[in-house]
Amino acid sequence: MDYKAKAVAGLLAATCVFSIIALILSVVNVKDVFLPPSTKYSLVFDAGSTHTALYIYQWPADKENGTGIVSQVEACTVSGPGISSYADNPAGAGASLKPCLDKAMKIIPAEQQRETPTYLGATAGMRLLREQNSTKAEQVFAEVAKAIGEYPVDFRGAQILTGNEEGSFGWITVNYLLETLVKFSFAEKWEHPRDTEVLGALDLGGASTQITFQPGVTIEDKNTSVFFRLYGTNYSLYTHSYLCYGQTQALKMLLAALHQGSPSPQQISHPCYPKGYQENITTADLYNSPCVRAPSTPSPAQVLTVTGTGDPAACSTAIQKLFNFSCGANRTCGFNGVYQPPVRGQFFAFAGFYYTFHFLNLTSKQSLNDINSTIQTFCQKNWAELVENFPQEKGYLHTYCSVGIYILTLLLDGYKFNEHTWSSIHFSRQAANTDIGWTLGFMLNFTNMIPTEALEHVKGHQPGLWAGAISFIVLAIVAGLVAVFLQCFWKNK
Repeated sequence: MDYKAKAVAGLLAATCVFSIIALILSVVNVKDVFLPPSTKYSLVFDAGSTHTALYIYQWPADKENGTGIVSQVEACTVSGPGISSYADNPAGAGASLKPCLDKAMKIIPAEQQRETPTYLGATAGMRLLREQNSTKAEQVFAEVAKAIGEYPVDFRGAQILTGNEEGSFGWITVNYLLETLVKFSFAEKWEHPRDTEVLGALDLGGASTQITFQPGVTIEDKNTSVFFRLYGTNYSLYTHSYLCYGQTQALKMLLAALHQGSPSPQQISHPCYPKGYQENITTADLYNSPCVRAPSTPSPAQVLTVTGTGDPAACSTAIQKLFNFSCGANRTCGFNGVYQPPVRGQFFAFAGFYYTFHFLNLTSKQSLNDINSTIQTFCQKNWAELVENFPQEKGYLHTYCSVGIYILTLLLDGYKFNEHTWSSIHFSRQAANTDIGWTLGFMLNFTNMIPTEALEHVKGHQPGLWAGAISFIVLAIVAGLVAVFLQCFWKNK
């Protein structure tokens, strides 16, 4: 039986040789495999009614509970007015964005620029332009898209946000930055904070204002309801946006009401402007917005003289007339008949709320009585005194009294805060060194929809080859065991 023994020995030798070869191949034959990049970037333009800003965000490729951990890298303010102001010069809207895009290209690594999602979201200014002239609005968007398209980014389009989107994304921003949605624990992992109340968001822009919060009751009007799932938790929110009640448009409505109530068609006495202040405007400039109802026969070229009288009581009365505070029977509301449940919890008030109260030095948790007293005192100062004390603020100085009283009216009579709930409002521009607005919330929600990340090449074992080598080794060992068994079998026989 020697020939059988030799055959078995040969099989054993071959098994050993092939096993060694398979091991060498699995170690030596290294192929390109794929890993996601460690950081992703995105660009978001906030095209507001009075100005545009570009925000650069980044987040790690490994998302947490479907929502990325997004942080702000840089913010760039675009020179000039909001893009809706370029209705008669749409090319200017696109050109205005380029300096900030140039800045972004210096920040984002060149190899990642083409995979960087880029958005432009327009808010109430473009909503109003679309109402006025949809063709001009489309031309502005076309020029904006053309300008952004010249850069090596993944441009996903320019769009007009709804009021509910603007309000709810601002709410996400506030709560993300204040770590009420998710926070980094001592165990070095992201966790949903226990027993933490989320905060409400109050946003005041140039053309609209938004209120968003988590009510303690069922939301009766589905048009004011929005749902989010973030970091594994569900949120049902109340949100509403009041178009035309941003500070710029509200002041325009106020001026038009004063004009139409004036005994002289060319003279306007303005109780919210300081005594001694005077300016000239045309009826064309006054009645150039859908928020303002023009007289039946306006003369566009007519020049109106506006004279400040510095009367805070008359100012408050005039501003009250811009609202309808009555609610229907058995219904809670904000104003103008819009459903709103009672305000609940802590609120962050940002954008126009913050800038005006910061100027008036009212952001340090003063009582409502102190705030009223400060605004009344400011409104009684004459123009010469104000210019001497605040020369750097001359462009907007005449408006701070009217905006201050408008904010109080909006929050107290409009949103139904009172002397007990007033202390729950926190006025702030930033949180965690990041600007508060809708853009970060937009990005956080967007990361829920990010497709599988693009893969970059690294050196490693190719999965298919590795699996094949392991399989071959296992088979070789089995064959060897069979050969040993056969050798023992023939020897015994």
